[in-house]
Amino acid sequence: MTRRLVQAQTGHPRHERRGEARLPGVIATLAAILLYLALPQRLLIAPRYILPALEMLLLVALIAVNPKRLTRQTRFFRALSLTLVLLIAASNLFALGVLIHELLYAGVKDGRSLLVAALQVWATNIVAFGLAYWELDRGGPVMRTQAPRGELPLADFRFSQDENDDAVQEVADGSSVVSDWMPTLVDYLYVSVTNSTAFSPTDTMPLSTRAKVMMGVQSIAALLTSLLVIARAVSVLH
Repeated sequence: MTRRLVQAQTGHPRHERRGEARLPGVIATLAAILLYLALPQRLLIAPRYILPALEMLLLVALIAVNPKRLTRQTRFFRALSLTLVLLIAASNLFALGVLIHELLYAGVKDGRSLLVAALQVWATNIVAFGLAYWELDRGGPVMRTQAPRGELPLADFRFSQDENDDAVQEVADGSSVVSDWMPTLVDYLYVSVTNSTAFSPTDTMPLSTRAKVMMGVQSIAALLTSLLVIARAVSVLH
């Protein structure tokens, strides 16, 4: 057994059972909340601070359960985390709908504000769906690191690491089979970025029906933002 293989098998967080770090999820959630707060009032689903305040309360409750590492989970707090992601995604899709309505019926004259709002909606779309993929795939971040592979729910996504065990040694040593690799939030955000730019899967394939539906909704939202809203804003500026 090579030294690299030994390190891969003993140095991975799943073997240490430490759980995924809380901080990246907090940063991503706060970024989505701040992007929402910066939107024009006419694009908001409620008075400006009501929804962000609710999302902050949910986030604080989730941090209290797992302040540093995601190691504990109950049905109640699992429901809270999914509710938080749903609120972020739903409010952003509502903002996109209002943007498209204004584009088609309101005769928007301020191209700069329209462009900025479209970019905010597009960026929030990436964060919201990245968080959704992270929360749903294989039972969520807690189960992915704390449960044996045999007890995990069916995967929603197939990452390249899941099929690299027969590649050259330096690639195979980092595969799921050899190193017990599991995706983290950064991996799901990358999936979300590529889906919002290429409008299709790239290196990570959706497996479940819900993953395909979510990726389809995200691609359509990103396409509408890019082709309709941003294109119209640029034409107004010119």
